[in-house]
Amino acid sequence: MSTYETLAISEHSEFVCVVTLSRPRAANSLNTQMGKDLVHFFEATALAPGALRCIVLTGMGTSAFCAGGDLKERLGMTDETWMRQHAVFERMARALLACPIPILAAVNGAAYGGGCEIAAACDFIYAAETARFALPEVTLGIMPGAGGTQNLPRAIGQRRAKELILTGKPFSAQQALDWGLVNQIYPSIELLPAAIEAASVIAANAPTSIRQAKQAIDRGIQMSIWDGLAFEIEAYNRTTSTEDRHEGVRAFDEKRKPVFKGI
Repeated sequence: MSTYETLAISEHSEFVCVVTLSRPRAANSLNTQMGKDLVHFFEATALAPGALRCIVLTGMGTSAFCAGGDLKERLGMTDETWMRQHAVFERMARALLACPIPILAAVNGAAYGGGCEIAAACDFIYAAETARFALPEVTLGIMPGAGGTQNLPRAIGQRRAKELILTGKPFSAQQALDWGLVNQIYPSIELLPAAIEAASVIAANAPTSIRQAKQAIDRGIQMSIWDGLAFEIEAYNRTTSTEDRHEGVRAFDEKRKPVFKGI
């Protein structure tokens, strides 16, 4: 795998990797280089996933997942420079959303601004009990611009999202769980092992089935129920002729665990 200035990439197994946002002295805040690194990693993964079947995305340390945009870097930027940087962040959000490999966010601490948007762009979220979330952009004279106004309402509902985005108020891991943004919360020490365990369960399933199911959910939710059903069966049909489908049936008949190869 490539090496990055602001990301630490570690392979947990042949099929699972952990991507760690790694700017601990700056609370893992999102600077231009981190945006470029995330774009490169997730676009490269989409083009050539190799054996990779699931990704865990977390932050370095225990205090911050990602504290949002690096305001020290942004201080004194011209409007033009600011817009050029933000184009990187927009592409980053799209790279996360478009990645065919499932992404599980393990939110280990503060996920503010762009950090909250990164987490919300993942397929689902596990959070430490001490994690905090916020989209405070309106308190800085801007607004969420890396998917926050789109992904948050889809996760927690339009009215709740409006309250949080228009006030900029932070919210706790427990509130995020209660409202549907977070799937599970854990003590900090248990968070990453739990996320890796869930990723390993996903990775043990048939890769084509996982990718097609993910795409059917992501695309279908934007459609009418009838168009969604039609899209779903197209995705389903792509699994029918795979060797993994035959392996799954054989393994069931032989009362053993299937060995899926992604073919």
